[in-house]
Amino acid sequence: MEWIERLNRAINYIEEHICEEINLDEAAKIACCSVYHFQRMFAYMANIPLSEYVRRRRMSLAAVDLQSGDKVIEVALKYGYDSPTAFNRAFQSVHGIVPSLARQGGIILKAFPSICFQLTVKGDVEMNYRIEKRNSFKIIGVKEHYEINIKENFADVPLFWQKTAQSGMIPKICSFMDSEPKGILGVSTCMNGKDFDYYIAAASNRETPADLVEYTVPECTWAIFECVGAMPIALQNLQKRIVSEWLPTSGYEYANAPDIEVYFEGDQQADDYHCEVWLPVVKKSN
Repeated sequence: MEWIERLNRAINYIEEHICEEINLDEAAKIACCSVYHFQRMFAYMANIPLSEYVRRRRMSLAAVDLQSGDKVIEVALKYGYDSPTAFNRAFQSVHGIVPSLARQGGIILKAFPSICFQLTVKGDVEMNYRIEKRNSFKIIGVKEHYEINIKENFADVPLFWQKTAQSGMIPKICSFMDSEPKGILGVSTCMNGKDFDYYIAAASNRETPADLVEYTVPECTWAIFECVGAMPIALQNLQKRIVSEWLPTSGYEYANAPDIEVYFEGDQQADDYHCEVWLPVVKKSN
């Protein structure tokens, strides 16, 4: 329950600063994790990216202000929009009408209440996992750099995989695979809380050629989950269950290390396809 309480305290912090530029570093600190992991956890548990939640909350409160008689320009400035055009666009995307109409009686508006997380113990479907401590290891492959925007990242990373496969680079990356974990790796390395590198790579002890890049995965304890099913749905469902069902009651929390996906040979569209999710973890302090 402590994990859920910390997450709710982070949401309370966001609500208290909803009219300001929200300091995600502070929110993540309250939740005791990195900004990257905080945004991922929120998206999986709330089924909405954090940025979209903040936008909907602001526009919900803005509608109340407008119906109370506040001027459109005043409300726009209150919620951080210097441009009336940008505020109109954001308001209309949520409510389906321009802000000026919201001041009239009888207009239907949308309300998005503040979110609150609760622990629901399901346990109806098992999750197979193991805890392993691993020394640091080098990976060799290709990478792309992204700003953290979970909604966009969910679309951009699969496109990166598609581009890499179409370029014929996957077999070359596989040729460097000579150490554990032996599979094609998807590695998310958070940089400074605002952006991250995503690698498609293989664990290797060989020298890195000029047309590829390398990264050293730090020594860490990993919670390693078995994933069975067609990609990417099976993987996305498992990641959501890890965050919403396993992590809150596990006695572990996120460690400061990359997230890793390990893809093995086989038909990724088959119902019996196997891969793994490696979650960096550390024992909760008392």
